[in-house]
Amino acid sequence: MYSNYVQQRQNFKLVEKLVSGNFKSELDLLISLVKDLVNTKDFEINGGRIWELNPDNKSYTLKFQYGNMEKIPDDYTISIADQPALSELIKKRVVLRKETDSLLQEKGIQLYSMTGLGQIRKTPAGKFYNWVLAFNASEIKQSFFDELNIISSVTSAALRNLSSLIESEKIRKDIVTASEIQRNLLPDHHYKFHDFDIFGVCIPDSEVGGDYFDFIESTEKEEEKLSIIISDAASKGLPAAIQALFVSGAIKMGMGFAPRMSELISRLNTLVFNTFPYERFVTLFYCELTLSRNRLVLYCNAGHSEPIHYRPNTDEFTLLEPTGGLLGIMQDQKFNVENKTMQTGDILVLYTDGISEALNAQRELFGVERLKKLIKKYHRKSSKEIAYYILEEVSKFTTNSEYSDDRTLVVVKRVEEKNIDQQ
Repeated sequence: MYSNYVQQRQNFKLVEKLVSGNFKSELDLLISLVKDLVNTKDFEINGGRIWELNPDNKSYTLKFQYGNMEKIPDDYTISIADQPALSELIKKRVVLRKETDSLLQEKGIQLYSMTGLGQIRKTPAGKFYNWVLAFNASEIKQSFFDELNIISSVTSAALRNLSSLIESEKIRKDIVTASEIQRNLLPDHHYKFHDFDIFGVCIPDSEVGGDYFDFIESTEKEEEKLSIIISDAASKGLPAAIQALFVSGAIKMGMGFAPRMSELISRLNTLVFNTFPYERFVTLFYCELTLSRNRLVLYCNAGHSEPIHYRPNTDEFTLLEPTGGLLGIMQDQKFNVENKTMQTGDILVLYTDGISEALNAQRELFGVERLKKLIKKYHRKSSKEIAYYILEEVSKFTTNSEYSDDRTLVVVKRVEEKNIDQQ
């Protein structure tokens, strides 16, 4: 199961790179994507077609085709009434069907998948995606279905970003305002909770970003605990910032209605799925620091980069692996809760992929191993010092790199309680 979550994140990153180039139009972006998906070995796709909505004619027109299949006539049109699957895309985004169009059957297309992309438009026949991608493969399994969900989400975000470039100057002032709101929602960097010394920092790649972290202390006197959240929205720019703000508010409200961590994250997953039709995916790590004698840490990892736990007494590292999938990938998901103890001197480092997947000029990853070495090297330092040493090394590593991303880091260190005020 863990390997499935890792594969999800890898596929997400791959598609994100495929649509990150400079394109003149939405169709240019989609053509490039279809070619790359068919040609790459990471996705077992034999052929792909791009269909564009004709709202007045209640139909879709073929705009591009590529791959191992017999050629369909250019500008071939399919009626929405004759293809019921097109009406299902608004609710499901991805559908799997047997081909019913006689001409397409003649071209060898018997079983196909269809995914909606881009703007949702109102027509006399109902609401439909402006673009539809149809793919055929030698075998269509559940994993292929999940991959298409990722392709749809990431590409829809890219299409919207492309369109927004034209309006970028008009919304510049709104972005500045959103940036101020986002900064105000982040907690103070340094936080003290009994014998836990905690430091968090978020550095957006642009004026606004999709990274988010928070510290929320329980108000229940009988069960004093501190919740720490770190998340990374799938999209970029303003949409990502909106997702981050949404997650922030949803968690704070949900904590009062869902006493169990697994229930809270499950409800949050459903909210993300239902609220964001374009950019659904969010990774999130949620943990609770308790005051039990062994300082038990309960956690739930929704497809997020694995936090690193270091125990200096035994020189052991542990990665806190995902206990569930990415938030928003599907409506009904279950999330397990795991636990870890924090001995005096132990360090827990939470981070987003802008840290671990930072690239240098040679496109090498910073990686988890470099993080481990830094944590071990500076484990006697305070949480603040450890955080800044890591950020400094990542900054040096990425000098002259063309790729950049939001960077968020939270360092939790258990210290002698009598020494915490000196940190």
